[in-house]
Amino acid sequence: MQASSAEKLVVVEPTPAELADRVADRFLTRVKARTKNGRVAHIALTGGSMGSTVLRAVAAHPKVGRIDWSLVHFWWGDERFVARGDQDRNALQSREALLDRIQVPAENIHEIAAADSGLTLDEAAEAYATELAKFGDEDHPWPSFAVCFLGVGPDGHVASLFPDRPEVTETDAAVLPVRDSPKPPPERVTLTRPVINSSKRVWLVLTGADKASALGLALAGASYTNVPAAGAKGRKRTIFFVDQAAASEVSEDLIDQVY
Repeated sequence: MQASSAEKLVVVEPTPAELADRVADRFLTRVKARTKNGRVAHIALTGGSMGSTVLRAVAAHPKVGRIDWSLVHFWWGDERFVARGDQDRNALQSREALLDRIQVPAENIHEIAAADSGLTLDEAAEAYATELAKFGDEDHPWPSFAVCFLGVGPDGHVASLFPDRPEVTETDAAVLPVRDSPKPPPERVTLTRPVINSSKRVWLVLTGADKASALGLALAGASYTNVPAAGAKGRKRTIFFVDQAAASEVSEDLIDQVY
């Protein structure tokens, strides 16, 4: 089912499992189309339980073997600055769910430095910005993501851009260190809004009744400084993939069977 609000789409599935299958199928279709003629696809992943659920659905999908993964580069929208083997680490979750199960070259996986890498938090952010710049173009010093996945917190945060904090309004940097995060762990590294919003497609995936208010505010055009999810926008398309519980505040007259 689809709901549209301005230039945003809302795709609704009854359960988180059905939603993950829907996103996985569409993701593989999109990557296949992008890489069909040998073009490279840059993908930004997200962490959290739903991010991993989607990646596990990708790994189990029949289409997963039809992709030339050597043409796909994986990045992360943010990372918790913890040890490399810490289960809180987004990259570790993504590897366990998908990346270790597909034939993707090691050099195509662009992790943010871990807390035990020998780099400080600021150095980790700087190193990630440098890595992004290697794949930049004439418009900006970072790749344009074919798909940028984002989770959405109950407070409306995306990546590690939290409401009413300076990181959400930063436009002069591609990557920022985050200290004293309102959600643990306290230290993180995040992409900024200009990087996210230069993506061709931004896909926000959220489930549960506790996300309904954030979804409603994002669709209603709330200020991105107060509700960062409201400011996440792809150049070609912005889609909120949600389950029925999260869609409880989406007006019924916006939901149909088109998408």
